[in-house]
Amino acid sequence: MESFERARLDAYFARVTAQFPAESPVTSFLITHLLPERPCFVRAVAQASQLRAVLPKPKSIHPGVRREIEQTVPCDTLTRDLFADADAAIDYLETHAAGESVVLLDVGGYFAPALAEVAARFSGRLLGVVEDTENGHRRYAELDKLPCPVVSVARSPLKDPEDFLVGQSVVFSTEALMRGRGDILHGRSALVIGFGKLGSSIARLLHVKGVQVTVYDIDPVRRTQALAQGFAVARDRESALTGAGLVLCATGAVSLHGEDFPHLRNGAYVATVTSSEDELELAGLPEVYARATAGDYVTRYQTTGHYFYLLNGGNAVNFLHGASVGPFIFLVQAEIIAALSQLTRGNLDPGIHEVPSEDRAAIAATWLNYFSR
Repeated sequence: MESFERARLDAYFARVTAQFPAESPVTSFLITHLLPERPCFVRAVAQASQLRAVLPKPKSIHPGVRREIEQTVPCDTLTRDLFADADAAIDYLETHAAGESVVLLDVGGYFAPALAEVAARFSGRLLGVVEDTENGHRRYAELDKLPCPVVSVARSPLKDPEDFLVGQSVVFSTEALMRGRGDILHGRSALVIGFGKLGSSIARLLHVKGVQVTVYDIDPVRRTQALAQGFAVARDRESALTGAGLVLCATGAVSLHGEDFPHLRNGAYVATVTSSEDELELAGLPEVYARATAGDYVTRYQTTGHYFYLLNGGNAVNFLHGASVGPFIFLVQAEIIAALSQLTRGNLDPGIHEVPSEDRAAIAATWLNYFSR
């Protein structure tokens, strides 16, 4: 990022934090992707709160970005296990923020498994959680009873541009890896599993590129939406897999179980929009499949009479090329800061909440002043 671009971004976030100040002292912990533009956002979170640690998403860590952030904020190792066990989660928070008011800034529902125990046993006060993704939104929504407010930006209108552009970046990276092996998208049949904001973006761009697209989604409403947009809709996943030369998984949950992989067409490529642990049940793949490198970030799974290719080890394929969505990501990051401010007011009941529409409008207006051309 050029110095003048960084200066503009820092000015933007300074304006956002001034618009949405914390109304009481608050400590934060930030889970995030460490991408090239991320230090400005981290500095903004540190300005809006006492940022005790950044926990980088394991599959999206830019080494230079990590070194830059570690000059001012510790970066701790993030795993699902760290917050899956209540005792480990509480020990972590007690070590870093005993007796303090805390907001957890999440990407993917990492804090969900231990949330109830943390709320009950932590020596400080858990003000709430801010969640950024649809996958994480679902993890919190599935809890029997939320012990604190969760402000979700996953379904915000300000996230629509990001979701659309992430879909485009997934198609770009998928095609780039295929071209590295001498294959192309054009003329190939594809199955998009999941027709939410990401899946619909992927399906539309694939269609523009001459790909025959079929959609599979368990939600009948989304199936009707796919039909209305001109896509074929599969009645069942098994039959759809057998005809697809490319499978793009965009559910935020498990798209392919172990027993699904043998139904893939020979030579099919499989790519995902999120981590392999969320989207693919690779551990359930029959043991008869041998793995071998078939190209840069391309793994061939093969057994007698059957083979398929997995891109980027089943992790989000677009992170191989920076996963950039341009300045539109700053809309969502600003909304995360607004959500943090909202939680410091202490007036939200336990449950899932959104940032008020008037705050979103203020963010959009600020963003337009800095980034519209």
